[in-house]
Amino acid sequence: MKKKLVIFLLSAILLLQLFQPQQNDGEIYTNSHISHVVHTPSEVNTLLENACYDCHSNQTIYPWYSHIQPLAWWLNHHIEEGKSELNFSAFKDYSLKRQKHKLDEIAEMVREKEMPLYSYTLVHSQARLSNDEMELLAVWALHSKAKLEAPKDSIQH
Repeated sequence: MKKKLVIFLLSAILLLQLFQPQQNDGEIYTNSHISHVVHTPSEVNTLLENACYDCHSNQTIYPWYSHIQPLAWWLNHHIEEGKSELNFSAFKDYSLKRQKHKLDEIAEMVREKEMPLYSYTLVHSQARLSNDEMELLAVWALHSKAKLEAPKDSIQH
């Protein structure tokens, strides 16, 4: 009985491997990317690439274990949820009100160390942000929000 159960479980696990979620492998830097809305200095962009884009853009760099079920479904859920909350690749498509709100949330989430997720930084060491890097992202986000709120004729380039 025990042997049949083990064989059944192994068979089920192997069968699950045939059902893979669609990968998030689109373009990051679309015409709707955040850089088409607010200035994104290279240092900020590097931090976003390392700590945010896997879950908050149209492209994910998948780790080796992302093809093993049920881990692939779990990762896919995180990516879909992350993109639904904030997608840097589609930022220009948001209403002005939502853009400002998302910039506020970026500052709040990094200052409160809610983002990037701890579970993500455990495996992705490049996503671990120092306090200075968190503050840089927060200040950039709030500064960008202020620029969006400024009257268009007062913006100087």
